[in-house]
Amino acid sequence: MSRIGKNPVEVPSGVEISIVNDLLTAKGKNGVLTVPLHEAVEVKQQDGTIVVSPREGAAAAQKMWGTMRSMINNAVVGASEGFTVRLEINGVGYRAAVQGSSLNLQLGYSHDINYPIPQGISVKCERPTLIEISGANKQQVGQFASEIRAFRKPEPYKGKGVKYENETIVRKEGKKK
Repeated sequence: MSRIGKNPVEVPSGVEISIVNDLLTAKGKNGVLTVPLHEAVEVKQQDGTIVVSPREGAAAAQKMWGTMRSMINNAVVGASEGFTVRLEINGVGYRAAVQGSSLNLQLGYSHDINYPIPQGISVKCERPTLIEISGANKQQVGQFASEIRAFRKPEPYKGKGVKYENETIVRKEGKKK
């Protein structure tokens, strides 16, 4: 039994849900998100909630039950509130700035990195060392943040690099005489 799949998905006011031909569509203030539904699970809309249940006799139902519930929840939350990931940049001379539709990163290399911002994602740099990535699609926001972090991962000796705001870097002790 899936512990996640048992919980119904609450639909907040301002979000419209429609289920047509194995495709769930969530429409809210942040846009329209669609989730393709797996044939092994059954999705029903009941008085302000969405209930996901496994179909009888399907072997994949136990595997996909909690996954489909999480994907539906991400679409509902994304359409109503959206998702935000904040990245911190640590290091002397390391900084970021938004220039038009691209993110300019100076991360200690001999050249600047101009990284294009995908459609549906907004990027803000409140300070030169703080990047805020937001959007409706959780997967897209997380993927973009992870690609930026991959340009210069934080190193364990001085902590220089790009890290998530809530990430803890395990520091190592340097050489001793």
